[in-house]
Amino acid sequence: MKTDFNHIESIYWVFTQLCNDQCDHCYNLSGPQGARISEADCLAIVANLPDSADRVILSGGEPLAERAKLYAILDALRAKYGERTQIMLQTNGDLLTGKILDVLLEKGVTRFDIASIDRFHKHKGERIEEITALFRSRGLSDDNTDPLIEKDTYLKKERASFGFWGATEDMWLGGNWARGRALPKNLWKRDPNHNFCAILSGARGFLGGHEDIPQEISIQLWRINPCCPGTKLPMGDARTEKVAEVLARVAASPVFQMLNEGNPWRMGESLGVSEAFARQRTGELQNICLWCDEFFDKHYQGEKGEF
Repeated sequence: MKTDFNHIESIYWVFTQLCNDQCDHCYNLSGPQGARISEADCLAIVANLPDSADRVILSGGEPLAERAKLYAILDALRAKYGERTQIMLQTNGDLLTGKILDVLLEKGVTRFDIASIDRFHKHKGERIEEITALFRSRGLSDDNTDPLIEKDTYLKKERASFGFWGATEDMWLGGNWARGRALPKNLWKRDPNHNFCAILSGARGFLGGHEDIPQEISIQLWRINPCCPGTKLPMGDARTEKVAEVLARVAASPVFQMLNEGNPWRMGESLGVSEAFARQRTGELQNICLWCDEFFDKHYQGEKGEF
């Protein structure tokens, strides 16, 4: 586990939950009425990010639904990091045009992931050929069509690139995260043995110390989280707190140390909650994220004052 958090490998930031679509599987309730924060809040968050970052992923919601805010964030990220950082944009692609693409490239976006190639999204990948032609007309590479997962891939910035992916029942959002709109739509994964915490976008490695997975944190609007679904109680507020200081603070917590190990069943041991009980409750709840919610609701009082 790291001790200096002024450098972080990957930051996943949902800066808006406004979206032109309203997908049934959406874990953060994005849609036309999705939650938003101000541009001033966004710029304060950029100022509070670690001094160095290998990658910043901007997502939503739909980032292009708030273009003025997105452009302001991109300008602030360039002023902070220069060209040292891979800037990725996750978008459903519905609102992307040649003019917008040119602005995004000029403002430093080096990777585009079109995250809508599945049955949940409105267009279900219907624009793949059109968007591919648009990217290629600007010289972008699609040598790696998967999301940038491996460190040696996402750190390559010699040439801007693009890829397509989507949500399925077994990968990424679909059926996995018992959150948001997926709960009433019954799209969440009922499998108590599936440890989402231990894979990419889960909490494992958010404090570092694992060579096989990037150190990545998630910021949902302003909530600093160890994973994309987020703990019920956020670790801190990125509008008012330095992210590096928040990570250093929680790194001293046995609860978050266990999450960093990708073992949510042991996160309560220091508070008297046994692994056996955690596994029993996960089995009854049928999902590890639901156990995490229950833990922070019912068992975490002993540390709340620290965070």
